Amino acid sequence: MGLAVARAYADRGARLIIAARHAGALDQAAAKLGQKTEVISVALDVSYEAERLVEAGLDRFGRIDVLVNNASELGPSPMPHLEGLSWQDMERILRVNVTAPLHLAQLVLPQMRARRNGVIINVTSDAGVEAYAGWGGYGASKAALEHMSRVLAEELVGSGIRVYVVDPGDMNTEMHRYAEPGVDLSGLPGPEVSAPVFERLVEEETVPFRRSKAQEMAVVAEAWR
Repeated sequence: MGLAVARAYADRGARLIIAARHAGALDQAAAKLGQKTEVISVALDVSYEAERLVEAGLDRFGRIDVLVNNASELGPSPMPHLEGLSWQDMERILRVNVTAPLHLAQLVLPQMRARRNGVIINVTSDAGVEAYAGWGGYGASKAALEHMSRVLAEELVGSGIRVYVVDPGDMNTEMHRYAEPGVDLSGLPGPEVSAPVFERLVEEETVPFRRSKAQEMAVVAEAWR
C-alpha cells in the first residue's frame, strides 16, 4: 500500500520521503520512483526512529506537506486469539500502529502550522470496527488510531491542517498474505486500486496541488516491511 501511494504521488511530481524496515526492497522502490520525481529513502523502524525520517525530509526539502502513516504491525502469524496474544506482542502492535503515527504527526506539525497548510493521512482497517476472531490486537490498535485521529482533527480546527483516516479495504498485499497464510487472495484487488483516494485527498486540501504545482510538495510515505 505504501508503495502504491508513493507511486500515485510520484506521478504528480511530488517529492517523496519514503521509509521501510528493509533496505533492499526500499532501494528498489526508490530507484523506480526516482525516474519520476526526487526521492529520499530511509531504512528504519518508524516506531523507534521517527525523528531520523522527518529530519531527513526537512533537511532535504525544507518542508513536509503530507504525512501518510501506512506502516502497520499485525503481530504473530498466524494471528492468535486474544487469549494467546502475549502482552509483549500487543505492546509492539500498539507502538507501531498508534504511538508511531502520533509521534510522526507531532514532528511534522510545527512546520505545517507555520504554513497553515498540511495533510495527515492515517491508514486504518475495518478490523478497527468489526470484531474478527484473531484480529484483536491489530483491530484494537486501528480503533485507537481512528479515535486519536478524530481528536487530533478536532484540536487542529482552524489551523489549515487536515487529518484523515483511510480504510483501503481488503487487498492482495504482502501484509494480508502474512495475516492469513495459505489463503487464496488472488480475487482481491491490488493496492493500486485504493491509492488514488490518497491523491484526491491531497489535491483537495493542499495549496501546491490546487495550484497544479505538485513538484513543490514533500510527502512522507511509509511501507509496512
